[in-house]
Amino acid sequence: MATYKRTKTTAARGRNAARKNATTPTATRPRTSYFARFGAEHPAVAAAYEALSAATQQAGPLDAKSRALVKLALAVGAFREGAVHSATGRARSAGCTPAEIRHAVVLATTTLGFPSTMAALRWVDDVLRPGR
Repeated sequence: MATYKRTKTTAARGRNAARKNATTPTATRPRTSYFARFGAEHPAVAAAYEALSAATQQAGPLDAKSRALVKLALAVGAFREGAVHSATGRARSAGCTPAEIRHAVVLATTTLGFPSTMAALRWVDDVLRPGR
């Protein structure tokens, strides 16, 4: 019986090489506020969006921490890396602990699957531990 040596795929080798050759880790790069740029270019649309956001925040009985964790869960469920980064920062600002934030993401495991949850946890850690 022949034995086969498992090797990394070409794509995996390329990703690993790119990571090793990156000059600045992703988590420590300064983040450009695309919403701020969008707001400068389209102030009426940005103002309307912010008004809608404020109205939805006050539309029910959830406290700020609960709302932040729900928004994080929605970002995770939509599999939006930028939204997870943003929601993680907002959750911290709302007073959520790193353990509460990670628990909200871990709850996604049975709904979204293990690989998606692992990716979302990595995105959360980009914000919680930027100096890793």
